[in-house]
Amino acid sequence: MKVLLIAPAWRKSTGNKTKTIFPPLHLATVAALTPPGVEVRILDESIEDIDFNARVDLVGITALTALAPRAYAIADEFRARGVPVVMGGMHASAMPEEALKHVDAVVVGEAEGQWPQLLEDFQAGRMKNVYRTEKRPSLAGLPVPRRDLLELDRYLIPHTVQTTRGCPFACSFCAVSQFFGRTFRHRPVEEVIREVASLPGRIVGFVDDNIIASKKYARELFRSLIPLRIHWFSQGSLDLADDEELLGLAAKSGCVGMFIGFESLVQQNLEKIGKRVNRVERFREAIKKIHRFGIAIEGAFIFGLDKDDPGVFKCTVNFARRCRLEVAQFSILTPLPGTKLYREMQEQGRITNRDWSQYNFARVVYEPLSMSAEKLQRGFEWAWRKFYSYPSILQRLGWWPRRHHGILWAINVQFRQRVWRYV
Repeated sequence: MKVLLIAPAWRKSTGNKTKTIFPPLHLATVAALTPPGVEVRILDESIEDIDFNARVDLVGITALTALAPRAYAIADEFRARGVPVVMGGMHASAMPEEALKHVDAVVVGEAEGQWPQLLEDFQAGRMKNVYRTEKRPSLAGLPVPRRDLLELDRYLIPHTVQTTRGCPFACSFCAVSQFFGRTFRHRPVEEVIREVASLPGRIVGFVDDNIIASKKYARELFRSLIPLRIHWFSQGSLDLADDEELLGLAAKSGCVGMFIGFESLVQQNLEKIGKRVNRVERFREAIKKIHRFGIAIEGAFIFGLDKDDPGVFKCTVNFARRCRLEVAQFSILTPLPGTKLYREMQEQGRITNRDWSQYNFARVVYEPLSMSAEKLQRGFEWAWRKFYSYPSILQRLGWWPRRHHGILWAINVQFRQRVWRYV
């Protein structure tokens, strides 16, 4: 039996096989869950074109909401050739009935416990339409992802590891707590260390949604990473700055940067979306403290929240520049299916566009309250261009040597090139 696992591309392939940032670790994990005797292959459409005439018995596809239309198109092509298709991931889990119009079966929730059963049922000719994870799987004893199935030299950050799942905050706009739950689960530290130690590179991306959600676990993990002498980055919440011991351990263990969701500079917005852990009056001091430990920050900000007026763009960019954030990510508020925000906006009749390909955090798909959709779109694009202008990069990073100075400049130049190309 041959199974093909596909990660759809954000943009249609042009035959230019340039490097992309991260490999599809989720598919490598699914491949590791595949029973012996089943031949499995991973295809990342970002770096390889799809051969729809390939001889396979079953196709598995995963997709975020913005990639759902492409995933459906891929599924339709294979099914037209008589190949059954299975779909999983966040969008299919939130919209299984919609997905079933294009695929033969949907895995709702995490794959552990469901994927091996689905394959067994398929081989026996009794595959069901829906496989639903009723209980959050334990992360102890998970198989190591099948990185041997990935072309790791085609990725800028080839070595990624997951240590935890879930997030306790349940922000209204975020699909993470809907998919992984508000319960915070973590892998045994010794299993994580064994996996990290097996990787050939010294740079590791931990793809957790909030690696410090459990301070106790984070301390144990960071202490255990110190002897490995790696450099790593991840995503965490701003309350990292409240714990100097944890900050020190993060720095000693090789943390070079952290993706942190500030979301908004308006406290009322933060209260509305459920990000109460963030206090605007603490932002500047928290940033200074994290910087003092030599940890770079990629700050995430959302435009289009209910209290955002047209002045929000200049205010946010000026704040990020004055605080010398090494990197920033600006997003347009997006009501992803399955989230509390989606349900609220649907009830209010504010959703104006249901083309999922536009749900990429860069297009306005709803009616804002405090400005027009056109002003929101223009302001979002202005913020990206202003923050990644050369004067801004120079002001934030400077010419003088600092920790990982070359890497930070390279990241900013890469973001600038993308901004000028797509925004």
